[in-house]
This record gives sequence, C-alpha cells and structure tokens, in this order.
Amino acid sequence: MDSHNSLSTITLILFVLFLSNTLSNAQLSPSFYEGTCPNALATIRTSIRQSISRERRMAASLIRLHFHDCFVQGCDASILLEDTSSFTGEQNANPNRDSARGYGVIEAAKSEVERICPGVVSCADILAVAARDASTYVGGPSWTVQLGRRDSTTASQSEADSDLPRFRDDLPTLITTFDRKGLNARDMVALSGAHTLGQAQCFTFRERIYSNGTDIDAGFASTRRRRCPATNNDGDRNLAPLDLVTPNSFDNNYYRNLIQRRGLLQSDQVLFSGGSTNSIVSEYSDNPSRFSNDFAAAMVKMGNISPLTGQEGVIRRICSALN
Repeated sequence: MDSHNSLSTITLILFVLFLSNTLSNAQLSPSFYEGTCPNALATIRTSIRQSISRERRMAASLIRLHFHDCFVQGCDASILLEDTSSFTGEQNANPNRDSARGYGVIEAAKSEVERICPGVVSCADILAVAARDASTYVGGPSWTVQLGRRDSTTASQSEADSDLPRFRDDLPTLITTFDRKGLNARDMVALSGAHTLGQAQCFTFRERIYSNGTDIDAGFASTRRRRCPATNNDGDRNLAPLDLVTPNSFDNNYYRNLIQRRGLLQSDQVLFSGGSTNSIVSEYSDNPSRFSNDFAAAMVKMGNISPLTGQEGVIRRICSALN
C-alpha cells in the first residue's frame, strides 16, 4: 500500500512539473503585446535599424548579446544588469568583458518603448526582437519571435564564465555546452554561422595564427598576423573580421572559409576538422537557403531557453538596473 501511494505521489509530482513547463512555454506567443502595446515591434525595429545604420558591426553585436544572454540563466536579460551590492553581474565575465557590446542600443530601444507603453515590454523580449531585426537589416533571415519573456532580478558572473562557449573549445566540448541548453549539433553549427558577421580581438586568435598547424591556411594566417603581434599583451584588442570576404553581410561564406581552413577562431575551425559536424558545414556551404532556414529555426529554439513567464521575474523600467 505504501509503495502504491509513493508511486502515485511521484507520478503526480512529475505531471505537475510537466504541466508547469508546458504552461510556461505556452505563455510565449508572437502576439503577446497585440493588446497591450501594439506598436512595440515597429518601435523596436526603428530604433535598432537606426543604431545599425550608424555602425553596421552592431548587427553582429546584438545577435551575440542575445546568444550570451540566453546561455546564462535563460533568456531573461540578465546580461544587461550592471553589478549591484547583492550580486556580481555577467558583463565582466571572461567571455563578455571588453567584448560584449550593444547594451546602450538595447537601452535606447527600451526607452522608446517605455515612452509609448510604460512597464509593459520586457528587456528580454526587446533583446530577442533586436537580434532578429539585426539579422534582417544586414541581409540575414527573419523569424517569428515568441514573446512574453520577463526580466530577471539577478545575474551571475560565475555562471557566465562556466556556461558560455570559449574560443579555444574543441568540438566535443562545444557539443556538450550546447546540448546542456537543449541545442543539438545542427543547431550549434547553424548558430555559429552568425560569425559571418562581426570581428574578434587578437588575443582570441593569436595562438591559432602562430601555431603553424595543418588546420589553418598559411596565407590566411600570414594576413591575420599583420595586425596581431605574436607577443602577449601587444595588440591584444586589435580587431580582425571573422569573415574576411564579406564581413558586413549575412551569408554562408563563413562555412566556405572553414572548408578552406580560414576559420579565425579555433572554436570555429573545429566544426570542420574531420569530426561529426563536417557534413553540416559542407551542406551549409553548398546550400545558403538551408543555412538561412536552419539559422532562423535555431534562433527561435535558443530564444526559448528557460524564459521567465507569468508572474516570474519583473518588467524592468531600465534594462541595466533593478526597479
């Protein structure tokens, strides 16, 4: 009898947890603000386009900012919070310090939305929409953004240090890192294609371009050495485009570069290094439409990582600070 009761209790608990998770996901909807702030998406889009028109590199920064947000505590705008007396935030974690950008752009979009709908639209949703709008502005795919996320009241530097991918990661480590967030190898390779845009700092690729390894094209390495001295702390912050061919356009050249052993970061090149993801890289190199479709699908999937919904979290008035 006791065994039967225990089994029934466990079954009930599992059902409640499943139902709770289902309801949480169900609260995300592309029409979430139609009744409360119908002009929210248009307002965000205008603000984001203005920012990227002033600096085209910002498109890559906004996509990356959304990615780095979702991988730490879920898509809750925790990356936007500055440090407080009660927690050390994510902005100075190793993967973000002097690297993550676009905080002010999101704050500007939030300010415009607050002007028309105070206290309604979350910073987490603005960041998700901004990533989509950034992609489309530079010729990348569009996708339907699920909305209804709420903002966290805390952030975690330690979790950012442990959960975000690193530029020296090998393929098994990358696969494990993404798998922990519910993303498979195809999602990972598709999302990595965002490196068709943007730039990287010298210290992140110095080891690779001076390695004289068989996994890097010698001419490519020589070109990259011109602005990245071999000595540590010399030119560490010098920038190089992740895609040397079309650095400001969203296309599939990133994958062609990998096949030619011209991936700038080690964590890029390992996607085409004789491992399990070679075939996906080849597929995206040959089929830009497949890449675009898979990138959009992976962005939607990533945007659904552990959102705060319903009564969870808050709607911050200012994205960088608690209410």
